[in-house]
Amino acid sequence: MLDERDTGGPGFPRHFDGKRFYNPDAPQAPGFFDFVRWKLTSRPEPSPRFLSDVAPSKPPQRVDGRILRITLVNHSTVLLQHQGLNILTDPTWSERASPISWAGPRRRRAPGVSWEDLPPIDVVLVSHNHYDHLDLPTLRRLGAGGDSEFVVPLGLRRILPSARELDWGDSVALGGTSIHCVPAFHFSSRSFFDRNRTLWCGYVIESPQRVVYFAGDTAFGPHFSWIRERFGSPQVALLPIGAYEPRWFMSAVHMAPTAAVRAHHILGAETSIAIHHGTFQLSDESIDEPKRQLLACAPPAPFLVLDNGGFVEIE
Repeated sequence: MLDERDTGGPGFPRHFDGKRFYNPDAPQAPGFFDFVRWKLTSRPEPSPRFLSDVAPSKPPQRVDGRILRITLVNHSTVLLQHQGLNILTDPTWSERASPISWAGPRRRRAPGVSWEDLPPIDVVLVSHNHYDHLDLPTLRRLGAGGDSEFVVPLGLRRILPSARELDWGDSVALGGTSIHCVPAFHFSSRSFFDRNRTLWCGYVIESPQRVVYFAGDTAFGPHFSWIRERFGSPQVALLPIGAYEPRWFMSAVHMAPTAAVRAHHILGAETSIAIHHGTFQLSDESIDEPKRQLLACAPPAPFLVLDNGGFVEIE
């Protein structure tokens, strides 16, 4: 049950009306009839059915010392390895981002790390309940080992009973690392009947050496300034760039690459890495158009676009 504490996390605006969550100081997500209008008028750009261009990588079991190793597995699944801790964001290895196995968005590229090569996972961060971010088959496989801590936003313990549930502004300490739940501007639903009943979020991962920001899935908004004011400029920001067309429908829930570049500058991130692209075609732009658009509007050094399986090491 949600209680009075849950009507607005410490230090952030109120975002719960007693029944449903909402985006403060921002447009709300489009409704059902907007979705129908989009689908009736949608003209998606063509993309290959499947691209066999992934060169899988095999991460080390652990990374010690000052090095932060970041591996893009696929979509919004990122493996962060630092000081012996392995953190995985929004893990998905399923063939479809869908509640059913025979319909829904099908993966267009393989994961960049095979399941057999995945190192032990200490912490799993889930940003919200959409099927391309909360993939139950993958989470069940991770949970079967019994060694992973799951951190989720409010309301998702119904799906993941063993998880630690956080509101915006809440934190949990795991060893020498603090995980902070921070705002995202998005929405939640896994059916027609549960819209915005659970929270959505990003995470700030703070250690004595650095701050890493995982934005989850988000539209552009004032929350980037809030996060910088509270935590300072992150050394690394993981920012979504895909599923943005048509803008009349998607702008309230997803950033286009140009908006992601604005977010990068507002955050003052030393390095940003693009997520939420290249694996599932969820909207009208083609599978690799987000990457092309980002490279056209951002200098390559501070805003990186990794292929599935690509990694970078940061001191």
